[in-house]
This record gives sequence, C-alpha cells and structure tokens, in this order.
Amino acid sequence: QHPGEGASSRNGGITSGNIRIDHATLVKKFGQERADAITLESKDARQHLYDMIEAEGIDCDFAKVGRFGGALGTEDYERMARHAEHLERNLGIESYPVPQSEQHKYIGTDFFRGGSVRMDIGGLHPAKFIAELLRVAQAAGVIVHSETAVESIDQDATGFTVRTSRGQVQARQVLVSTNGYTDGATPWLRRRIVPVRSRIIATEPLPSNLMDKLMPRRMMLNDTRTLGFYFRPSPDGTRILFGGRDGTTLEDPTKPVAYLRRNLLDLFPELEPYSVSHTWYGKVAMHRDMIPRIFENKGLLYATGFCGSGVVWAPWIGRKAAQKLLGNTNEAPSAFDFQPPAAIPFYNGKPWFMPFFMLKYRMDDRAKLRRAGR
Repeated sequence: QHPGEGASSRNGGITSGNIRIDHATLVKKFGQERADAITLESKDARQHLYDMIEAEGIDCDFAKVGRFGGALGTEDYERMARHAEHLERNLGIESYPVPQSEQHKYIGTDFFRGGSVRMDIGGLHPAKFIAELLRVAQAAGVIVHSETAVESIDQDATGFTVRTSRGQVQARQVLVSTNGYTDGATPWLRRRIVPVRSRIIATEPLPSNLMDKLMPRRMMLNDTRTLGFYFRPSPDGTRILFGGRDGTTLEDPTKPVAYLRRNLLDLFPELEPYSVSHTWYGKVAMHRDMIPRIFENKGLLYATGFCGSGVVWAPWIGRKAAQKLLGNTNEAPSAFDFQPPAAIPFYNGKPWFMPFFMLKYRMDDRAKLRRAGR
C-alpha cells in the first residue's frame, strides 16, 4: 500500500510506550536484570521520540500533556498507586495516584474509583506524524516505493533476493518490520505475530464547555480493563476519540462502533445527544509474551511486535535494529534484542481463536466490574 496506510496513521496517537505485562511478570519470565533493563529502556524510547520530533521539526500537534489511568476498583487503585511510586522513585518519572475524591480534576466521570497520572506521556496527530517521517526520510535521500508488495525473501551465497510485485532486489542485509500487517512473504514471522484490529470512534464537534467538563486537562486517558479502552481529546480539542480492540473480522463496522459508543456513554452519559461522526481501524500486532522485539532467524533481522504501542516502539526498535545492521558498537545493545517469540500452535496467519479470547477477556472485565460494585 502507500506509506502510512494501516495502523501507522490510523491509531490514537498516544505516546504511551506501554509494556503489556507488569514488572513482576517481567522478572518471572526474563530475570531481574533484563526486566530492569527493559523498564529503563522504555524511558529512553519515549524520550527518543520526543527528541526526534523536536530535532527534525516534525509538525504533528504533539503535546506532552500526561496520561490519567482510571481504576475500576480499589484493588486496581492500590496497584496503580504502588506503580506510580515506583516510577517516581526508581525512574524519575513524574507520577502520582489520584484518589476518587480528586479525579474530577482530570476526567469528568464518576465511573472510576480513582486512578493515577504519569506526566511523561503525550499525544500527537498520527497521520501528520507519519507524513512528516516520510518527509524527513526522503529529504535524507531514502527512496520509498509505494504499492510494491514483497512476495518472498530467499537467501543465497551473497545475501538475499527480495522478490516484489515490481521486480527483485539483491541485498546483503534485510530488516523485516511488518508488525500487524505481516503476510505470506515471511511465513516464519507470520506464525508468531497475531494481527488485532484497534478501532476508534470520534464524536461530532462538542461544545467547549462540555469538553472542559469531561476532559478538563486535555490529557490522554485509559482504564484498567483487560480489554481496556484508550481515549483522548482530538488534536484540535473539539472532539473525543475513543478506541479499543475490535475482535471482529467483518467489514461492516456497525456492531463494533455500537459497542464502543455504549462504553463511551458509560463513562460520559452527557454524550448521549451527540453522534459518532467517524470511525477507523488499524491492525496492531500481538504475540505470546507481549514484549517489543529485535531478533534474528536465518540471517534475517526482525524488529516487530509493538503490541499496540508502535508510536513509541517503532521508531526506537527500528533505530536499534538499524544500528545493529550497521555494526555500531558505540551504543549499548538493546534490552529488547533477544530470542524471538514462540510460534502459536495451529496458527498460520488467520487468527481463528480471537473470538474466543475476546469473549473470555470481556467476561473477565464484567467480573471485575461486578467486584467493583458496577
């Protein structure tokens, strides 16, 4: 397709750089040393994005406004408060808990039982961001071929032959970074990466006094559900954007849009009179242990698995992979450079199991809401 088609331009534009599993699970899976290194490098990745936006003059409506995470119950709130303390004490990231009595300063809803804030996260306009990255790359001399599908990658004595829909290329090195749009050109990777739709709805323009009530600090926002929602003011501050995982494979958006709107109204009943004006989706890439990755297989280098946080991870992981290709030893190796994620049994590109997982996660979330008294 064209540069930026898919989730690269159709996302929420939140610079979260999330790691999907908590620190204790990281330690259990990968050991204390790598878990600590991943946590520290996450901070570097986010700062790298901000430095790049400033240094390259990238015009993408970026604002580091912070993020408020809403807790569904008191157990979630206590966990979030401990995590905020960890970020402040161990990483020097401004972060603090927000008790329920004070949450209206951050979000105009009674749905949550408090939450937490971290101030190193912001928002940008993703379509403007990807267009500006293309401008910077082309100005540096990079040649970009749109509508040129890679059909296969074959290794030979001198390197690789990359066959495309417009001809073939000989290369000494190849970097694969297809993420949520991985296809049959790289079947080994496709068995490890699961595409999941992330869908967003946008309200019609809202009165400024209503925006001031519902999103008084114009922060980025999310919650603690397993199938959590992310939401924010539009970059121009006139609408609310509300997104979440879309477990369907249907082209008709009616059901997933209705599902998102119901959940939006649970948070903000005041929006009942206002319509949804737009919806869009892009595919994000999930895998079995949910950590962004650099890894190798049979001479190919991969940088992928951004797990819905590619705004931060794609520039960082891509850069670290490029440094590895160049043999740059001036930088420390990335903590995200280790073994590939495991293949998924009986999976070859079509996520037949996704409806079952979506059902389970939604049942888990309903149980959590019941425990919280909802």
